[in-house]
Amino acid sequence: MSAQLQDAPLSLAPMELADLDAVILVERAAYPYPWTRGNFRDCLDSGYRCWVARQGGALVGYSILMAAAGEGHVLNCCVAPEWQGRGHGRTLMLDLMDAARHHGVECLFLEVRPSNLQALGLYAGLGFETVGLRRNYYPADQGREDAIIMRFCL
Repeated sequence: MSAQLQDAPLSLAPMELADLDAVILVERAAYPYPWTRGNFRDCLDSGYRCWVARQGGALVGYSILMAAAGEGHVLNCCVAPEWQGRGHGRTLMLDLMDAARHHGVECLFLEVRPSNLQALGLYAGLGFETVGLRRNYYPADQGREDAIIMRFCL
């Protein structure tokens, strides 16, 4: 990755159908059990808030918010592994939280794997609190993995 690309400012924009190839590449690089193109297409078709982050023209991450009836749910927030550790996840989450406020969301929820320590640290640092556990929520190499449910009240 060139220094010029790394030094470019991060920009956020609405996700478009034309972004899906790059989004899928990031998703597959980041997760052992990635979403499908259909999952992302459904989110776009449903009118969820789907945004991408670019740095120097490269798609480096994305976020998806579902908001209705005063509640919001972070469906996906991801940064490509080679771009992690630079504050991009925090930027995406802060933008998503701001968007949730504008959609009238009172409480924002998300699920996260207990094994995803980096994400857990990010969410806790942003003020999310653990409110529950979904047993056997995620597919895993050895069966299923629980999901920690986190909430942030706006």
